[in-house]
Amino acid sequence: MAGHRRQVSLEGLIDFCAQGPLFANAHERARAAARFYHILNQFEAIEPNHSSQGPANGRSRSYNRPALIRLTFEYAPSTESQDRFLAFFFRSLAIGMLDDADPPFPDLGLAEAFFGVAELLMANFFLPLRASTHKTPQLSPAHHEALQQVLSQEEQQRMQDFVGTPERLSALRASCLTRDRNRCVVTRAFNQDEAIVRFGDDDGQALDDDGNPLLDGEIYEFLEVAHIIPYALTKADDSYIGEGKKAALAILNMFDLGVAHLIEGVDINRSYNALTLSYHMHKLFGQYKIFFEQIPDADAPSTYRVGTFLHPALARPLPLVRTLFAHPTIDPPSDRLLALHRAIAHILHHSGAGAYIDSILRDMDDGVVRADGSTNLGIMVDLALRVHS
Repeated sequence: MAGHRRQVSLEGLIDFCAQGPLFANAHERARAAARFYHILNQFEAIEPNHSSQGPANGRSRSYNRPALIRLTFEYAPSTESQDRFLAFFFRSLAIGMLDDADPPFPDLGLAEAFFGVAELLMANFFLPLRASTHKTPQLSPAHHEALQQVLSQEEQQRMQDFVGTPERLSALRASCLTRDRNRCVVTRAFNQDEAIVRFGDDDGQALDDDGNPLLDGEIYEFLEVAHIIPYALTKADDSYIGEGKKAALAILNMFDLGVAHLIEGVDINRSYNALTLSYHMHKLFGQYKIFFEQIPDADAPSTYRVGTFLHPALARPLPLVRTLFAHPTIDPPSDRLLALHRAIAHILHHSGAGAYIDSILRDMDDGVVRADGSTNLGIMVDLALRVHS
């Protein structure tokens, strides 16, 4: 049995999302959850403590694997999603969800399978998801024309199949700027590009999208469209989705059952999956350093607390409360997708996985190979292949 436990894979994961109820009643579900926590507690007791803040130099070399598993289960947004995660967890360990006998501790095969679950989630979901959240390209038709001049016909066709084509991104940017009134939804800074145009008009009076004068004390910034779920996670033509992206989508759909249909193909570029943000806020949002937490009882709909995991010295003006703009014909940002982004942000922070991934990405960006052997070249190579597959 121990030999089978070592084979932790995504096999059957997609099937979980298509199954009916996994438990006959609430009692069975509670038994499976209690068994899950019993196993988890055994391994949390032997896992070294990893601070979510990382070491003093900000370069974390590891993360808390039991915490990553526990938080992924606890932040799953529905009972059905948690059920699927439990089924995946117990199948990976090759033990029954409702068995009466406790698994043996310590057991090498069980340990390898348990930590293999955390490593699978990291390698196939959290790491490529975070790596793919480099800023959404701010493409224009001029970029498209230039690219066509240097790409082969086959490469141009593949580019058209990719959901991030310039036309779609340009349309998304225009929709978001219109809906969000040319303002960053967090800082409320006005669109610098649009301000230049409006101040250049002959009448000499520049107004914002609500008809109010743009005053000397107004804050202006260059604004960008930010995907809530990364645009690089999927493509319009399934034949071009690599195994890495398929695995990430399968885990995403298990974590929030059925969410994949919101971002399939061209839907990844719908206005409900995007926000207008300043360059600074866009980068922090893509790094899961800031998040939107809905305030359900607020007077206005789509009201959120914008929170952050940044050190207080770096967090200003956060946290703050913002009501997102509404438009009669353009969909607002999806409450569900913003809640999913928030859940991922909390998992990354509280397990230390976010600091660990940041360290890997910094090493990749810097081209660093450390003399002490702490650089994980295997992870770097695998990540590069997954992100570009």
